[in-house]
Amino acid sequence: MKTVSIVIPCRNEAGYITACLDSIIASDYPKNYLSVYVCDGLSTDGTKEKIEEYAAQFPFIHLIVNEKQTTPYALNLGIRADNSDVAIILGAHSTIEPDFITNNCKALFSDESVGCAGGTLVNSYDNDLSRAIGYAMSQPFGVGNAYFRTGTKAGYVDTVAFGSYKREVFDKIGYFDEQLTRNQDDEFNFRVKKSGFKILLDPSIRSHYVVRSSFGRLLRQYFQYGYWKVFVNQKYKMITTIRQLVPFLFVAFLVAGAVASIFSSLCRWLYGMILLAYLLLAFYFAATSKLSIKHWVSIILSFLILHIGYGCGYWVGIWDFLILKKNPAYDKLSR
Repeated sequence: MKTVSIVIPCRNEAGYITACLDSIIASDYPKNYLSVYVCDGLSTDGTKEKIEEYAAQFPFIHLIVNEKQTTPYALNLGIRADNSDVAIILGAHSTIEPDFITNNCKALFSDESVGCAGGTLVNSYDNDLSRAIGYAMSQPFGVGNAYFRTGTKAGYVDTVAFGSYKREVFDKIGYFDEQLTRNQDDEFNFRVKKSGFKILLDPSIRSHYVVRSSFGRLLRQYFQYGYWKVFVNQKYKMITTIRQLVPFLFVAFLVAGAVASIFSSLCRWLYGMILLAYLLLAFYFAATSKLSIKHWVSIILSFLILHIGYGCGYWVGIWDFLILKKNPAYDKLSR
């Protein structure tokens, strides 16, 4: 039996942290082999007090205060808190299936070459808008080949959400990059593969994630994904995944096509046809969602926000990191 630690970064998650911890308590994994570290980033909504209540009742649950407040600092605090055989990353907005921990361990130790294992995200919803956003985030048209979201592949992949890691992985490649506000898991998993380990996606590992119900939050989230991807590319002097270029090129097309259309009727016609094709594809995926017609507009808007938000973030990242040579520690977008 492997010792397991679960690390949960959180800040102001009073509405979700109890469900997350309850699902861990209900898991089938022996609690004498389990430690849970909730790393709170100075919450002001009562989250810390809720965690303290659980820690007082369940000796395997621990509160760690994350003074730096960012996710990679929280992850590293939790991982360094003990020397367990396995460390699992979990989000405060998530809950796990009873066999989640057991299945992670089975997948992780199924082969010596596997350094990271993970499963599929099952979306949960607060309202109709979050249902539309969640659908868009689970479609290949929305997120490309992010298989942990689309659930369309089992086997070796580039990255997973809420990964489990063998302790030897951290001993070999270090910890999460504390300069990154977003994409710290993608960057870490890139190093996992680069060091010779494999990342295994096993659909039997299931967790549920409550999708946030705000276009504004979705835009900020994907803008930051695109923005910080440039920093990762700069760090390794390479494009880590081809799919990241699609939103970047889409935004370039939107701007260049709009300008060219002013001066050329042919460009205007081509621009309009390509935009129409994009909207028809978005409409097709919305119409096949099995959701009601009233959701379709929200789904199409979600696709646009995913692509334009990520693409704009990528362009701003190019300006900040490649042209201005900004230090991310002093960038306002890192806060």
